Amino acid sequence: MIVILAIVASMAIPRFGASLARQRADAAARRIMADLDLARRHANQTSSTVTVFFDVAQNRYWLSGVPDPDRPGTDYAVELDAEPYLATIVSADFGGTLKVGFDGYGDVIGAAKSGGKVVISVGPEQRVITLDANTGRATWE
Repeated sequence: MIVILAIVASMAIPRFGASLARQRADAAARRIMADLDLARRHANQTSSTVTVFFDVAQNRYWLSGVPDPDRPGTDYAVELDAEPYLATIVSADFGGTLKVGFDGYGDVIGAAKSGGKVVISVGPEQRVITLDANTGRATWE
């Protein structure tokens, strides 16, 4: 009986780990997409410029000009290598820079006018978030 349980567990644990990595990668990609949309909407609603900065080395990004609801007096920031995501930013490229800006109309500005991509990974799972320069909307694959 114990041998059977050990065999079943040895088959289930890798599948559980792969499923968890997929869920975390999907959640991190959705979070980045939602925050890019938040930056675009905040810029439009406040008629100001909002810039999203990606720090690949620290696996984090922040929205300059958007207040963090959990840390008053600071910019909105997300640590992707922390729970619940445990993700790594593989790369971020917006026209050769690590940042994307939105003007008071919600339009993409600066070097990111040609769009951009953020690549994240959780274990073997990888997601590519693409920013459309014409609409300012992000999608992922």
